[in-house]
Amino acid sequence: MAEQAETLRRAPLSRDRVLRAAVALADEAGIESLSMRKLAQELGVVPMALYKHVSNKDELLDGMIDAVVGEIEPLVPDADWKRALRRRILSARQVLLRHPWAALAIESKLDATPAILDYLNAMVGALRDGGFSTDLAHHVMHAMGSRMMGFSQELFDTSRRAGRSGPADPAPPATFPAEAAARFPHLAAIAGAASHDDASVVGEGCDDQFEFEFALDLLLDGIDRLRAQGWSSR
Repeated sequence: MAEQAETLRRAPLSRDRVLRAAVALADEAGIESLSMRKLAQELGVVPMALYKHVSNKDELLDGMIDAVVGEIEPLVPDADWKRALRRRILSARQVLLRHPWAALAIESKLDATPAILDYLNAMVGALRDGGFSTDLAHHVMHAMGSRMMGFSQELFDTSRRAGRSGPADPAPPATFPAEAAARFPHLAAIAGAASHDDASVVGEGCDDQFEFEFALDLLLDGIDRLRAQGWSSR
């Protein structure tokens, strides 16, 4: 990180340099820590120098999102639409894991950025090339939601803390006190069945990557059945 910061300080100020510095700062300390003043300090310039390259923080955030989306593996043409989408969605997930603030930033936008529109346009194109009607492709995009871009909002998702305030020591696995377990027995049972990110015993436990792929494959398989049946909302 220190070497990257020093390289950014030495490079001539440009829009690309500003965006790369902002992404690195958000990666390190979370999106809530990002400000034009702090970014200017990181780059060793006065804050007004930034406004020659980004007009305001919203434009900065748009550029950061597009820079991150640009890291996602391109959609590889494939006769199997499901395999092509799955590969790219999992690539998107890995990118967003490297930049945990990005999912929060994407969700905060009222309008999609150009890179997001390009990404989604390609994914819809893959569906259409795979034999999906416009009608079914429309409903698929609703069903997939943010999972199409490699992330999903889980209930009480503690990993989002890293996106807001930067990486921290992982929280210990959630446990149910005896009193709570008696009151919420079904929740206590599944909480104790497996600890997330614990793969110490082969065939037991689960992790967040497994959970993401499990849900993704359920959706893709169900969607494929509708395609094969010629399903239509009409």
